[in-house]
Amino acid sequence: MPWHKSGTMEGHGAILSHAVGIVASSPEVESVMSRQSGHEFAVIGLGRFGSAVALNLIERGYTVLGIDRSPQIVQSLADRIPQIVSLDSTSEEALLAVDISSFDTVVVAIGTHFENNLMTTVTLKNLGVRRVVCKAVSERQQQILLRVGADQVVLPEHEAGARLAWRLAEPQVLDHLELGAGFSVAEMKVPSWLVGQSLMVSGLRKRFNINVLAIRRATQIIVTPPADMLFARDDMIVIIGADASISNFCSQA
Repeated sequence: MPWHKSGTMEGHGAILSHAVGIVASSPEVESVMSRQSGHEFAVIGLGRFGSAVALNLIERGYTVLGIDRSPQIVQSLADRIPQIVSLDSTSEEALLAVDISSFDTVVVAIGTHFENNLMTTVTLKNLGVRRVVCKAVSERQQQILLRVGADQVVLPEHEAGARLAWRLAEPQVLDHLELGAGFSVAEMKVPSWLVGQSLMVSGLRKRFNINVLAIRRATQIIVTPPADMLFARDDMIVIIGADASISNFCSQA
């Protein structure tokens, strides 16, 4: 039977999400999880990656239709994803039955069968879906999916590996987001030598060529903190800059 959608509400992200919003107008850091009013998603393929995407979007207040070929997977997630259906995503008729083209973004998270991933992507674009975001497991798959019309292709394992490498090389960095072109956003605990100093006095921009995007103090998040704000002992800071600049700053922490 046809798919009927309901309303959505805005959600709240973590400290790094708040900070990334400051630079989100740049094409290089355009977020898959667009915060446009009424934005609705479908996620095809509900393995570990796909179910994580769907559940996080639901937690943020978005309407999500979960789709998987396996009835067993659908049954196991039915209590956590309210709108969920089992169907063959390579079938144009099946996708038309759920009015797939009415969704703003469709995430194709099929990881084990690349042919199904490819066929699903082509079918979605043929049906006029505005934005198709695909998962790939290799750069070769990424190139192919982009050539057949995918609007964005993510490499979760590559990205997870890059983030782990940062945490291994710079233990002070608790979270990291690569922006491309050698620039990153990083979250870390404020170094002890900064405690009691203000942004202005610390001269972080001049000394390290980095900018502080946000400070988390207990449950409060201060975005674009004022220059006279003093760093406190347990503050978490989000900084942006060239990778080399961030590494240089971390070496002084």
